[in-house]
Amino acid sequence: MDVIGPAGAGIAIAVENLFPPLPSEVILPMAGLASSRGSFTLFEALFWTTAGSIVGALLLYGLGAWLGVARLRAIAAKVPLLHPEDIDRTVAWFSRHGSKAVFFGRMIPIFRSLISIPAGITRMPLWRFALLTAAGSLVWNSIFVLSGFFLGESWHIVERYADILQYVVIGAAMLAVAWFLYARVRALLVERSSGSGAEPGLD
Repeated sequence: MDVIGPAGAGIAIAVENLFPPLPSEVILPMAGLASSRGSFTLFEALFWTTAGSIVGALLLYGLGAWLGVARLRAIAAKVPLLHPEDIDRTVAWFSRHGSKAVFFGRMIPIFRSLISIPAGITRMPLWRFALLTAAGSLVWNSIFVLSGFFLGESWHIVERYADILQYVVIGAAMLAVAWFLYARVRALLVERSSGSGAEPGLD
């Protein structure tokens, strides 16, 4: 962190948005630790890491905008157990709750990166997306940067709690996917059973 400086930390956070396995929960406390040692100021750490979050989020927003609703509906029509109507419902939900989803989503591991894609798909106004992303990212970044700043060499303590949160999020996502698959397969089996049991019509 002393070598790459605050701008390098910002670049690392931008890359983390595109490649979530790169842990911001490690980068941010280390930036705080470096600022506590005087390598750069706390303001620089928060400014550059938040700027990196915005840049990474804008790139994913662009990906979502490129995909668009029509292309996603076409993809969903070809994927087993998915329907174009699923995309419509998701877009409708995001249109109602997108602002809250972007702001709070920036504080949830994994989803803090992915939330930018539906924002782009629904073409949320760019100024609103950037503002909400900056606000949510500043909250998230401040928690971890300040943890590293005040904990010093014990910065890794915060990583343990971040890991727990990440495991909870991953577990919840897996349960949601499992329930979705169960419901779709069950509905498909019921539909096929009803179709096979129907009497053939007369010509």
